[in-house]
Amino acid sequence: MDIRNIFSRKPEKILQLLLNQSSLTMKGLDWLKTYMGKHGTTVALEISNVEREADEVRRILIEELMRTSITPFDREDIFSLSREIDDVIDYANTTVDEMEILGVSPTPFMARMASLLYDASVEINFAILRLQDRHLSVASNHCQRAKTLENSVEALYREAIADLFQEPKSMKQVVNILKVREIYRHLSNAADREDMAANVISNIIMKMS
Repeated sequence: MDIRNIFSRKPEKILQLLLNQSSLTMKGLDWLKTYMGKHGTTVALEISNVEREADEVRRILIEELMRTSITPFDREDIFSLSREIDDVIDYANTTVDEMEILGVSPTPFMARMASLLYDASVEINFAILRLQDRHLSVASNHCQRAKTLENSVEALYREAIADLFQEPKSMKQVVNILKVREIYRHLSNAADREDMAANVISNIIMKMS
């Protein structure tokens, strides 16, 4: 047996788990896009199931990190990247949960934000894939695209908030405004975590260069 194979298994497994987590987050955000177009309990359940599956992958990843001293890159960076990706799917799930509980219907702003969040998750997934095959400049480009998409979400968030507070006329409208604002915040927070994930990957690229 080639001794190099023994030492390569763990790093490869850890990176594959990270990719699995990223792919599940991407899948969850795709369901979020669907929910914003056709919301309902069935779609909400799909997002919740994906979120639980992603949590399980993260738990396995953390255990693997604790078991080995050989990692594809700094264990602190792996842990941080996994945490940021986990927060993205968590916010997607929380968004849908609260929309269901509070009876909030999707708005055009929510649909556009969800679409941008999905696009950013695709870029992050591609960036991790390019880390795997050491195409660092390509990975960096994907990170920059993810960050640009995050900026677009934030700009849309500010536009949505400004539109939301246009002359409420009744207490019922005020209550609805507060509910919708919380949903916008969750979507904005998801974008923040995608930006942080892109930053972690950029740090990894710098250390690998």
